[in-house]
Amino acid sequence: MPCFAKLWGVNLSICLLWLLRSCYGEDPYVFYDWRVSYATASPLGTKQQVIAVNGQFPGPTLNVTTNWNVIVNVRNDLDEPLLITWAGVQQRKNSWQDGVSGTNCAIPAGWNWTYDFQELRKNLEGHDLGAPDGKTYRLRVSNVGISTSLNFRIQNHNLILVETEGSYTVQQKYTDLDIHVGQSYSFLVTMDQDATSDYYIVASPRFVNSSSGGKAAGVALLRYSNSQGPVSGPLPDLPNNLDPSYSMTQAKSIRWNLTASAARPNPQGSFRYGQITVTDVYVLVSKPAELINGKWHATLNGLSYFTPSTPLKLAHLYNVPGVYKLDFPSKPMNRPSRLDTSLINATYRGFVEIIFQNSGTTVQTYHLDGYAFFVVGMDYGTWTENSRSIYNKDDAVARCTTQVYPGAWTAIMVSLDNSGIWNLRAEKLNSWYLGQEVYLNVVNSEKDSSEVPLPDNTIYCGLLSSLQRDQSHRIDFSHMQKLVCVSSTTLVALVITLLCFLF
Repeated sequence: MPCFAKLWGVNLSICLLWLLRSCYGEDPYVFYDWRVSYATASPLGTKQQVIAVNGQFPGPTLNVTTNWNVIVNVRNDLDEPLLITWAGVQQRKNSWQDGVSGTNCAIPAGWNWTYDFQELRKNLEGHDLGAPDGKTYRLRVSNVGISTSLNFRIQNHNLILVETEGSYTVQQKYTDLDIHVGQSYSFLVTMDQDATSDYYIVASPRFVNSSSGGKAAGVALLRYSNSQGPVSGPLPDLPNNLDPSYSMTQAKSIRWNLTASAARPNPQGSFRYGQITVTDVYVLVSKPAELINGKWHATLNGLSYFTPSTPLKLAHLYNVPGVYKLDFPSKPMNRPSRLDTSLINATYRGFVEIIFQNSGTTVQTYHLDGYAFFVVGMDYGTWTENSRSIYNKDDAVARCTTQVYPGAWTAIMVSLDNSGIWNLRAEKLNSWYLGQEVYLNVVNSEKDSSEVPLPDNTIYCGLLSSLQRDQSHRIDFSHMQKLVCVSSTTLVALVITLLCFLF
């Protein structure tokens, strides 16, 4: 009854629609209300202003299950516009919910906007992973920082890698693992040590000055229920901090588990990616920030992305001319760097090879919305066509965020089966802010009835500002404090009660 009670005075028709949809066998709905505001916190030991959600920093966890419908109402209590993007959620044929400047107008200060999306599970293949022996725990570890790679380790305990960003991996033991900005991993950790003391859990910055890096390490404790005393001694050693070769060797060792029961990243059988003909190749060369028109900008192939006032997706839908061009170069051009709103004119259902070439001195990571891609190769030096000889064409891991080491390249392959306009960006905040991003225009030339239409609560801006209505019709979960998950049986009863009340 929570949905009925909380939404009665706000938007009865929308609530009833959700109830009816659930009653007819649709997957469960969960509802969240987020108020985004400024707060004071000390993430690095010194008090500073941060952006918090419901007063929390870091923000709350959305604990949902694959296939559930997620409704998140965001109230912007900042003094500036706000967008929230959902890295890792593929938003199948629904880039309207992606929450980036190319698909959505920002939520103005004092406004609210409701995100409504489903995570989708693909066909399951293979066999179940099976239950581990002993007291083993699964840990999910994510690097949600803005600039620094982290090395994760637990003193005297092995980490058995089992998953990354939605794909099961071949189970391998690591004493530590580098996790780059925006990446996530799942480990199995067995409590197989003696209980004479507690054990350190450490996340240390990588590829930074060792003295400052040690001070900035995040440290927690692993404590057995029968622990006999506190931990003592130094933190477990960090691998050679300034040498990325150890990290690259680790990255190359990660393989996709082809026998585990798990969601495949694409429905057309593209997990046999080594047998698919590549339709397009893009070599994206990143350079350190440079001065363009007197200001610092970061580039891909000599272009720094210029954000137009009108989102690309809306401009495409309403045929607004002059907002963007479909001429992003497939390789660097012999010309001065410049600002531009240039998109990759991708082929729907094409199979694309993208090579990231890092000409800078720091590790970069790149994230692609809307897809999981195969990380088929990486190495030092400049990529050439001969580099394909070292590609893994059998069991490369499928994920949505990959690292590119300084002076090195990383190659990915992706099946473009998800129509929409999708953001490809640097995950390091300074590079992204300075323009190191591009959008893929993946448009089905035929009318695609399965693509989600324009949401009723769309915010309009830029050249389409005149279409904006007030917010009187918008959904509000402002009094909802936590997850609401109602069974379809309960919803049937609610609908019957509601209909009786109305008539």
